[in-house]
Amino acid sequence: MTLFDKFKKEMENKNANDDVIMDGWKAIEDAALIMYPGQTDPKHYGTLISWNLGGNDPLDGISIYDGGEYYHFITYGLSELYEKEFENKEYSGYGFELTVKLKKDGLEDEEAGIRGMCGILQAIARMTYNEGEIFQPNEYIYTGQTTGMDPNGESLITGFITQLDKLGEIKTPNGKVQFVELIGATDAELKAIIDKKLNVKELFEKLNSEYTDYKRESLF
Repeated sequence: MTLFDKFKKEMENKNANDDVIMDGWKAIEDAALIMYPGQTDPKHYGTLISWNLGGNDPLDGISIYDGGEYYHFITYGLSELYEKEFENKEYSGYGFELTVKLKKDGLEDEEAGIRGMCGILQAIARMTYNEGEIFQPNEYIYTGQTTGMDPNGESLITGFITQLDKLGEIKTPNGKVQFVELIGATDAELKAIIDKKLNVKELFEKLNSEYTDYKRESLF
């Protein structure tokens, strides 16, 4: 049994237990199904040891939907997936989930690329859990990393800019959740933002794409 199969079995057991409330989780799934009708069983990477039990990964899971020329990653774990626990009634958890549209033809090794992106999303979520970092549209994520984010470290993509995903913002029983899309950016592009040569919105317009493409050239 693979880790994926094991996690899937655990989720099925949770769903079979009437005491487990999964309203927040279901709200995210329902939003994804509107965009990807028929994809009721997307590829899913779950966390076997939860953050609350001392695990290293704060996200409970990441679903990957097939968008044709790209894979659409959607996180589960920055909002309240189960019962309401945060005092803020307006927002669910931290008020957002992360997404990425990873272009297929930019992947040398598809499985490694997918797993690598899941690891990146867990690392970014760790910033929220450990440091209280809240990510919103029209921001950038720059760590000073110079090696590529692809599994081989060869891509020019080293960070991200953020936009509101086409999934938009949803209302769940636990509060509002905004889907914040990460779009891969190069070191030179991010430095141009830092140096105020342009802003995030202007860079997004120049890119003319919401895909993270490991093979694309830098605009600068």
